Amino acid sequence: MKVALDTNIIAYAEGVNSAEKRDAVLELLRNVPQEAAIVPVQVLGELYNVLVRKAGRSRQTARDALLSWRDAFPVTATTPEVIMMAADLATDHRFGIWDAVILSAASQAGCRLLLSEDLQHGFTWGGVTVVNPFASPRHALLDALLGVE
Repeated sequence: MKVALDTNIIAYAEGVNSAEKRDAVLELLRNVPQEAAIVPVQVLGELYNVLVRKAGRSRQTARDALLSWRDAFPVTATTPEVIMMAADLATDHRFGIWDAVILSAASQAGCRLLLSEDLQHGFTWGGVTVVNPFASPRHALLDALLGVE
């Protein structure tokens, strides 16, 4: 089962906002099979902005973080098809266009899950279910990905 990572998940892993969430996300990512996870390219762009504007990191440090994430996980592109799917999603379900791009890219990449704290937990579109990894109880698809019974 493939899983996409949203910006907030990676930002937490980078230590933005909360040491508690950083630790929780890093533990989660250690348990996700590396070959199962992807990062939509939109997430890398958003992460750069978060690291520079919100976390106050230098542009070089933010760039280095993007390279690290690109090296750690496959990055899925924003294609013309992804943009058109995102426009449909934004129109039909009132999503912001950039959130829709991330969900559409996850769908195009064959993901079953999008880990996100920002999008509606349990929302399913294009074969992808949005799962908040901090929700309790944990979503059954996340348990299945992690091999929890």
